[in-house]
Amino acid sequence: MKSNYIEFKKQRELGEILSDTFAFFRNEFKPFFTIFFKIVGPFLAAMVVSLVLYLYVAGDSLNVMVFNSDMNATNLATTAVVSFVYILSLVAVYTMSQSTVLHYIKSYANGKGTIDIETIQKEVYDSFWSFIGLGIMVGLSVGLGFIFCIIPGIYLYVPLSLSFSVLAYNRMGASDAYSYSFALVKEEWWMTFATIFVIGIIVGIATYVFAIPTVIYQWLRMGIFSGEIDAEGMMDMFKDPIYILLNVISTLAQFLLNLISIIAGVFIYFNLNEKKNFTGTYERIDNLGQIREN
Repeated sequence: MKSNYIEFKKQRELGEILSDTFAFFRNEFKPFFTIFFKIVGPFLAAMVVSLVLYLYVAGDSLNVMVFNSDMNATNLATTAVVSFVYILSLVAVYTMSQSTVLHYIKSYANGKGTIDIETIQKEVYDSFWSFIGLGIMVGLSVGLGFIFCIIPGIYLYVPLSLSFSVLAYNRMGASDAYSYSFALVKEEWWMTFATIFVIGIIVGIATYVFAIPTVIYQWLRMGIFSGEIDAEGMMDMFKDPIYILLNVISTLAQFLLNLISIIAGVFIYFNLNEKKNFTGTYERIDNLGQIREN
């Protein structure tokens, strides 16, 4: 066992979840990102390329609509295809990243700090479509909840945000993980909501900091600081290499900071699981028994 090993399978208060999330991120930074980029790297590169194409094509289409008011079928088709590819790349990279984080922690917890990269890779690829299916179910449910009324959306988001951990650690199918997440959060909804809310604020502020340079540069190109709005300059901005680079950096920062939320979600899952099932407690008792027998 590592000297700085962090036990996941135990109950924690809000402060402990926050501190252990950043402690795990700090302790496992090098091995985690080595494995993470090995698995997710190709998908991330595809997302960056599609983002650059999307910004360029979207800017070109917007320029046509504003100044020429005549968007032909070719422009429409190109914009639609590039947008679709970008959306697909986003879905793929977020699915792979979430699965990689969850299975990395699974290997970490089972190995008491020792990582098995081959097992992680196998489980990530084997569970890809299960994660996609669950993601569609969660996205539709939460989206409809926010459309009809904000409160149902918030209520659904709290348990369903943990359903991916249920899928990875309870060996359930997508539909079973979806259903079980509600039973897991039952009687602990407010505490779970408070934890997710605090983590969301921290990650949101950090994400906003990385977005500031892009916003400032956008305002400069639009002429807001000079008091004269430059519409043509605003259209050309989407082809500006500096603007595209700042957007890529901001998007990558947002993507990587989201990993903190996923790690925190795992701590929340295990906290609730221990309160209901005492899985980690039983494992520690069994280990003590084995040590005494030896």
